[in-house]
Amino acid sequence: MTTFDVVRPFDGAKIAILRGDDVLTLLRDDCPDIPYPNQWDLPGGGREGVETPFATAARELFEELSIKIELSRVIYHVEENGHSNPKTKVHFFVARWEELADQDVRLGDEGQCWAWMPARDFTTRPDAVISLRQRLTRALDALGL
Repeated sequence: MTTFDVVRPFDGAKIAILRGDDVLTLLRDDCPDIPYPNQWDLPGGGREGVETPFATAARELFEELSIKIELSRVIYHVEENGHSNPKTKVHFFVARWEELADQDVRLGDEGQCWAWMPARDFTTRPDAVISLRQRLTRALDALGL
């Protein structure tokens, strides 16, 4: 069993797609009843059923941006304590996808828009989800990027 096949409980998974020095981001809806309204986010979300961490991230990526991703693109993975509830576990993936074309990305029914932005800019934006700024910073540092 690999870390991608984890079956123990976890809450959700996020994935950062890198193309060059940029990361694929989503601007969350501006609704007061959701966490982090009107902030820049990375694709991902909550686990459904008995999904593995990667299956959760891949499903959410498809639902949010119509992108199907293969596990072979993943270059980094970590399981961490949740930001808002440290008693929970969450998974964070980074994938490299140089040939992902803009015309292959289509916004689903959540979020205001999507955009490529320099990954290091995302990590310092006050209007980006704080836990993802921190996770992406650690991943980029670990990868030497």
